[in-house]
Amino acid sequence: METQSNIRSNVVLLLLIITIATNLVPSTAVSPVAAVTSGEKVSLTLYYEALCPYCENFIVNYLYKIFENGLISIVDLKLSPYGNAKISSNGTIICQHGEWECILNTVEACAIHTWPAVGDYFPFVYCVEKLTYEGKYTEWETCFDKLNLDSKPVTDCISSGFGNELNLQYADEINALKPPHTYVPWVTVNGQPIYDDYMDFISIICKAYKGSNVPQVCLDLSHPVTAPKDNANALNHVCYKEDNTMSKSTLSKIISSAATSWIYHVGLAESM
Repeated sequence: METQSNIRSNVVLLLLIITIATNLVPSTAVSPVAAVTSGEKVSLTLYYEALCPYCENFIVNYLYKIFENGLISIVDLKLSPYGNAKISSNGTIICQHGEWECILNTVEACAIHTWPAVGDYFPFVYCVEKLTYEGKYTEWETCFDKLNLDSKPVTDCISSGFGNELNLQYADEINALKPPHTYVPWVTVNGQPIYDDYMDFISIICKAYKGSNVPQVCLDLSHPVTAPKDNANALNHVCYKEDNTMSKSTLSKIISSAATSWIYHVGLAESM
């Protein structure tokens, strides 16, 4: 017999699938608002790792909302599941939070490869991340049944070693970032990092959108960001590339990131 917690989880997943389908599948009815062309869309990329608690929180409690509030109509969303992993001298990938993180990064990389459309892979990634958020990451395979998905393409991708090739591709991608990432979740809008303001990604996307078909969620925003936030507190809600010990180099990165974010907001405020 399913527990109330499992029932709630399944309901959330079902609602997410329905919401994504509603927003991504074209309707046969005539709409008064023209579709947003791909060239008008704002690029939103999330660089993350499976077992970073702040990445889990962002995906499960915040990122999914763009499907719910219609913002996905103006967003080109991409996920990059590698994060702060490193490649050892013998070519082995070492993940920040251990072997299970490497496994789940590979699982999600294979899912994204198997179902390349964001509306197809996001429910699966959301399901896996929700399990990790609840400390049930060993149950990730239950997401196939919950979402009525064929597990074979993903498990074949993992067992064949192709998943490792995907990991190396994601490694090249995140290591090529300029400026380089210093922590995850690392969120970029139109290729530019938004640093510790990743929680405010919705208003930043709305500001970046230059098209005429403005989603209602953007029209409803009445308190735009005009001043720097408490960067010291925000920067505690990330997983740094290095160990969590407060070394001099890590402290330097915090100061540098805070300063860059402050400069970014000053420029944003002056441009308004």
